[in-house]
Amino acid sequence: MASHTVAPTATIQPTSRWSSGPALVAYVAGALLLLHLLTASRYGYFGDEMYHLACGQHLAWGYVDQPPLIALVAWLVRHTLGTSLLAIRFVPALAGAATVLLTGAIARELGGGRFAQFLSALCVACSSVYLVLNYLFTMNAWEPLLWTACAYVVIRIIKTGNQKLWLWFGLLSGIGLENKYSMAVFGFGVVVALLLTPERKALAHKWIWIAGALAFAIFLPNVVWNIRHQWPFLQLMHNIHASGRDVVLGPAQYLLQQIMIMNPLTFPVWLAGALYLFFSRNARPYRLLGWVFLAIFATFFALHGKDYYTAPVYPIALAAGAVALESVTLNRLGIWARAAFVILLLAATAAMLPINLPVLSPERLVGYVEKFPLKPQASEKAHARAELPHYFAWQFGWPEMVQAVARAYHSLPPDQQAKTAIIGNNFAESGAIDLLGPQYGLPKSIGVHQSYWLWGPRNYTGEIMIVLGDRPEKLKQWCNIVEVVAQPDLPPYGAIFERHPVLLCRGMKGNLQQVWPQLKDWD
Repeated sequence: MASHTVAPTATIQPTSRWSSGPALVAYVAGALLLLHLLTASRYGYFGDEMYHLACGQHLAWGYVDQPPLIALVAWLVRHTLGTSLLAIRFVPALAGAATVLLTGAIARELGGGRFAQFLSALCVACSSVYLVLNYLFTMNAWEPLLWTACAYVVIRIIKTGNQKLWLWFGLLSGIGLENKYSMAVFGFGVVVALLLTPERKALAHKWIWIAGALAFAIFLPNVVWNIRHQWPFLQLMHNIHASGRDVVLGPAQYLLQQIMIMNPLTFPVWLAGALYLFFSRNARPYRLLGWVFLAIFATFFALHGKDYYTAPVYPIALAAGAVALESVTLNRLGIWARAAFVILLLAATAAMLPINLPVLSPERLVGYVEKFPLKPQASEKAHARAELPHYFAWQFGWPEMVQAVARAYHSLPPDQQAKTAIIGNNFAESGAIDLLGPQYGLPKSIGVHQSYWLWGPRNYTGEIMIVLGDRPEKLKQWCNIVEVVAQPDLPPYGAIFERHPVLLCRGMKGNLQQVWPQLKDWD
């Protein structure tokens, strides 16, 4: 027997399955997937994408800056679909479409009719942050999907009283922890919400504890890996905090940025959702979800998290907000208000689309960004100097850099080429050599940044090195001879901090194998 019952909305359900709520949600998801596939190959590889592909060639239970799931997916994609832009971006696009479907399903579970399901799905599909996250091959693409799936399971537990469903929550949470450590923040939010609501009764049953053990068992290999490597991720977080790399926002700025990244037109919906979950009599059984939303929002703000860290929790509020707005727009005037809002939402999304997806040429995009009144804000200080948002800027210049390295490498005699290490100071530089270099006859790169440092210098001694992302004056403390051998012809709209010459270093002061521990760069 269900533990809670919710009165259905007064919306008349359609008789045709092709115009039902789930059908409308599916249309939105399909349109979003098509949009992502049409734009997937328009620019270039993002720096993180090349690094993730490299991690997929060094499978392990952990990496300096991430758990292992993204590397496993990269390995699977490489060995099935290949490494083209369309191949690697097909997977996050699917995750985005699935998140839309789940959001519509949550609205339906909360008692929403056809319009609520459609509106919640549309808000997710039109949110700027999701358009960007599901455009790139990073672990951020699956985080909203996993959090939303966990929320759906919680709702089913509340509706049915079936405590065994916590096992699904444990499974999804364990997978989420192997995707991003921030899954722990979602778990923390659920625990807080349980303690503050009548749903704390779940703690009296064995299933939630078994679910917690299941999640930990899935996560355990990564914990062991971190212990064996002296907790690289914690070292990384300490270094980032010490360097002041990230932009820290005050309360008003943080809230404003949340409104911006979610698309300002969705703000009334997710705000209504938060209020509905806390104050509506109909939503009383699901008050837990309101506390989850608030706890996660407050946690990331207190920890000075980047603006997009909160993004995975918004489908809950959007689904609840759509249900709330549907219930107050049942009359004729309300029906017109629904239509007007959907038109405004689509118009705003269309205006912001060039800033979220590569629908314009890079040259036209630069002019568009300059004139657009709502410019994306950089989450890291170094990104603020670029003409384009970081997720676009870091896609340009890699072929030109690799070609410049190839010219320098092949200018050396064959016996020297065999001794020459190509070393990147950033994981993206090393990743670009590994991904794009083989077509130019280049060997695999080594690197000092993040997990590349863990993979070591292989058999190179440092006798000859081609160095990327560094300055000649800095390298002279390590090498006897440093010369600029190439200056890549990079496009002006690329990442500013990648504009370094290609350097050739000879005669390292000390063997690279012995010096390697001093070169570690985790930031």
